[in-house]
Amino acid sequence: MTRTDADSFEAMARAALAALPAPFAARAADVVLRVEDWPDDAMLAEFGMEDPRELTGLYDGIPLTEKSVSDPAPFPDTVWLFREPILTEWRERGNVALEDLVAHVVVHEIAHHFGWSDDDIAEIDRWWE
Repeated sequence: MTRTDADSFEAMARAALAALPAPFAARAADVVLRVEDWPDDAMLAEFGMEDPRELTGLYDGIPLTEKSVSDPAPFPDTVWLFREPILTEWRERGNVALEDLVAHVVVHEIAHHFGWSDDDIAEIDRWWE
């Protein structure tokens, strides 16, 4: 049976981070990982979303391609995972392991940390094929 509690989600996400190739893992080591049940209203408003099930993850920070030592970030870069929207997608898909879906969301958000846009990610992301 697949565990779906917040601690299990965090363990799955940390395993995905640990599986990153060494050069990427080193550059993502300082990213904070947060697991919440739902995105907050401000996050949804930022993307013009009304349905909280639409947002499974979020990168909040300054991408590495835009960072400057002369202009330090006021907050740590953070990857947010939203447990309930991920669970909704997992149940609706019915054909993917929860661990794989969590890893997919983590890698997608970490790609934003490296400066990739959603369009950049979509060009190589085979998840939806």
